[in-house]
Amino acid sequence: MIERKNNIPFSPPDVGEAEIAEVAEALRSGWITTGPRVKEFEKRIAAYIGVTGACCLNSQTACAEMALRILGIGEGDEVITSAYTYTATASVVCHVGARLILIDTQPGKTEMDYDALEAAITERTKAIIPVDLGGVPCDYDRIFEIVKRKRHLFRPDNKIQEAMGRVAVCADTAHAFGATWHGRAVGSIADFSAFSFHAVKNLTTAEGGALTWRTVEGIDDGEIYRQLQLLSLHGQSKDALAKTKLGAWEYDVVGTYYKCNMTDVTAAIGLKQLERYPGMLARRKEIIRRYDGSLRPLGIQTLDHYTAEYESSGHLYITRVPGITQEGRNEIILKMAERGIATNVHYKPLPMHTAYKKLGFDIGDYPNAYRYFENEITLPLHTCLSDEDVEAVIESYAEILKEYV
Repeated sequence: MIERKNNIPFSPPDVGEAEIAEVAEALRSGWITTGPRVKEFEKRIAAYIGVTGACCLNSQTACAEMALRILGIGEGDEVITSAYTYTATASVVCHVGARLILIDTQPGKTEMDYDALEAAITERTKAIIPVDLGGVPCDYDRIFEIVKRKRHLFRPDNKIQEAMGRVAVCADTAHAFGATWHGRAVGSIADFSAFSFHAVKNLTTAEGGALTWRTVEGIDDGEIYRQLQLLSLHGQSKDALAKTKLGAWEYDVVGTYYKCNMTDVTAAIGLKQLERYPGMLARRKEIIRRYDGSLRPLGIQTLDHYTAEYESSGHLYITRVPGITQEGRNEIILKMAERGIATNVHYKPLPMHTAYKKLGFDIGDYPNAYRYFENEITLPLHTCLSDEDVEAVIESYAEILKEYV
């Protein structure tokens, strides 16, 4: 067995001297809340993805919620998403007062069952939230085919819904910054896409996220951005930067909205992360290929991160150990921990959590999601892993699994 001097953490942030120096410069500048660095970060994200606009907020959750609010979704509406995801995907539906509809996954996959998705669309459906879990893009072609076929059921409630003329696709792209689908960047495909820059994500700002959107014919992109600024800054007609201009103190409050803006201190980290990002994606790809090459021959099932149709962002290395029980899975996790290697589970399906049980969801209605969960183990995948670390993970996992496979 490979001997290691240190434990292998699951997903530490890859932050270096460049990020530290930029944060220090932001602090010295005297401007630490939303200001020039946030605006520059938004411009660079939009350019990287190839969209007209991007809005940076304090979390992916805030971005996803603001997209629903921009669309005017609320009480009496329905929003559909996957039962196999993190709570942030679904909780935003509850935040805006809409009815949450959860769909089971396809057998043996993390993607939602698209046939079940199509059957679940009603006259009350206003949005679908597909999830690019692990950084692997959903079948966007299939999703858009479904919403177009179902447009005869759609009943718009406001100007943007009327302009779209169908159910909106508001993708949870928390894991997928840098992924592509048929050569197009994730973030430019769905109507709205919400990215996460949380500490454990590929690109981090410590806490934060970005919302991108496709241009809707008849709707001004600048107006969408302006509405997002109002929604994220208490409905205040001027942000702090605009108010600092000489004689420009006066502002209006046009709505009793929310407070979820990104700061220049966090954007400073993101600016330097973005400069390094192509190399970080390449390293993740290299690690995934080494994992796949060693573990798939053992019968371990893993996500397909790189195919002719798409390129993943390589966010999570999800594995499944065929035939084991949930108890066996937990034993393997403990044995890996005893060797100093942190692993995780992605995800415990939403109907298994108390909050969603209280909403009336029952895991018995989601058998595919449960079966995927019960033997899933996520291995460390991050750019702080050395080649020696990668080999240690492979060797330890392979040795432990001899008892189970």
